[in-house]
Amino acid sequence: MHAPIPVTVSESWLTIRSLFVQYVAPLWPGLALSGLVAGVSIELGKVAWLASHGLSALTIAIMLGIALGNTVFARMASHCGAGVAFSKQNLLRLGIVLYAFRLTFQDIGQVGMAGVTIDALMLTSTFALAMLLGTKVFKLDRHTAILIGAGSSICGAAAVMATEPVVRSRAEQVTVAVSTVVVFGTLAIFLYPLLYRFNLQWHLFDTSPSAFGIYAGSTIHEVAQVVAAARSVNQEAANTAVIAKMVRVMMLAPFLIILSAYLAREKKSGFRNLVAATQHSGKAGGRLAIPWFAFVFIAMVGLNSAALLPRDLVADAISLDTWLLAMAMAALGLTTHLSAIRRAGIKPLLLAMLLFAWLVIGGVAINCFVMALFG
Repeated sequence: MHAPIPVTVSESWLTIRSLFVQYVAPLWPGLALSGLVAGVSIELGKVAWLASHGLSALTIAIMLGIALGNTVFARMASHCGAGVAFSKQNLLRLGIVLYAFRLTFQDIGQVGMAGVTIDALMLTSTFALAMLLGTKVFKLDRHTAILIGAGSSICGAAAVMATEPVVRSRAEQVTVAVSTVVVFGTLAIFLYPLLYRFNLQWHLFDTSPSAFGIYAGSTIHEVAQVVAAARSVNQEAANTAVIAKMVRVMMLAPFLIILSAYLAREKKSGFRNLVAATQHSGKAGGRLAIPWFAFVFIAMVGLNSAALLPRDLVADAISLDTWLLAMAMAALGLTTHLSAIRRAGIKPLLLAMLLFAWLVIGGVAINCFVMALFG
């Protein structure tokens, strides 16, 4: 037998250095650029005027990313491309997992079964309508319809970004979906307080601030937009709206799991449109995997609900999550070309407009029906 050849410290260092150069070093320029855009966006998101108009750090990040992506980024893409892609894919998944630290299962108890039922009905009806109108009426590709439906029915941009790994869509499809959330979610900020004041005069349905809060939380796209709209009424409406919205956000994980299982089953059955989509993504013959981060998301909600972690640690996790999601949004914007969005045409916007009309009008009907059912 031969004695083992000893590995010197210098050889170990050379191995580590080689691995760093091969796998880590190419990511740094893109990570730095995404992080810089995210940092600027987070600071701008703290500006009172922007916050009052529902422009969160995530919304600002994608807007800045698009601006840079269609101007100076082309000259930097060769150096920053790998890190930007890492931010858009891997950091996004980690950000969705850490998003769970904003939620607890106790939130469900605060809106009751009526609130949970309203959220579930709004989610399923809005997404079903998105698929029906998107694919049958507007003849959109199914990925775009799914992304717009997810953003409208659950939690805006975060839902769009979380759904993207499941359907494996293109950057411009994701950006089109996020853009619709920005347009109609911003409109909701101004429309919903007007609806509340109009209802005070005509008493068409329950005028209590808490009832309005559930209505706003179950129908407005983004969390920041929910807060901005409900706070225009009063603090009680804002508190209830945020809880109702958080319960709706919690439904993201089971939605992703069901969607992934459905797509995998459909692919196995040999539907042509899904085969074409997977071939386009460069993964022909591969399986659509259940999104692991959805399961981890549920586990993190449970951990946060048990209140086992120090508050400072939870606060740090939420701050880190904001950074990660902002970096993912910035990376998405950097890799999006406006020409691709223009090619998408008016149809995605029309689909999102009809979904918004359903959220506003159908949301009133569902809220009134469920509240009457639960007494």
